Amino acid sequence: MHGINKKINLIVFDLDGTLISSHKTIYKATVHTLSLLNIENKLIEEKFYKRIGLHFEDIFNEFDMNVPDFEKFIQTYKSVYFNYIDSSKVYDGVEDLIDKLNELKIKVALLTTKSQEQAELILDHFNLLNKFNYIMGRRPGIPHKPSPEPLLLICKELNIKPESTMIVGDSELDVMCGKNANSLTCAVTYGYRNKEELQKVNPDFLIDTIYDLVKIVDGKL
Repeated sequence: MHGINKKINLIVFDLDGTLISSHKTIYKATVHTLSLLNIENKLIEEKFYKRIGLHFEDIFNEFDMNVPDFEKFIQTYKSVYFNYIDSSKVYDGVEDLIDKLNELKIKVALLTTKSQEQAELILDHFNLLNKFNYIMGRRPGIPHKPSPEPLLLICKELNIKPESTMIVGDSELDVMCGKNANSLTCAVTYGYRNKEELQKVNPDFLIDTIYDLVKIVDGKL
């Protein structure tokens, strides 16, 4: 898994479970939205946390829930999300790590299944927005992870080859996205998947703390 000697010029981060501990916010906003739309809530909280990272449509399918107007769900969800933002926090070490990468002239991007607008609002709320070279939220017509398309678009926009890029995330979707784009992959164990689940998709690196990325960049891990 380790010992890969490639120059990394771009690191692309997932958001939820990687940079921000947001499971309580996501759950509370989802339950509130379902209530507003008079949709029966079949979500088991602990099980829901383990599915964060999937697209909402896939989560609802897993819980056998019928959400007839999905776009209305998303719009309502976005409108109530910030009512619960105080239940989210930036993981320890994230700000220092991104500052360090900026110092090292390594470009930093975000790739999330959240909408473009919401991703930018969340980063702005936590004073992280100006630290990123590119932000890629969910956009019409562009498939989401594990498709390589959004990651390849980031690479193209920043003029960096996928082979010189590493995607960092807490789910199998992030690792598969990176592999599909021929990029390096790094999974974090502190998010919403356990170590055993992540090992199954064979990331290039598996780390317990975000700051270990500095060791990877330096070739020491």
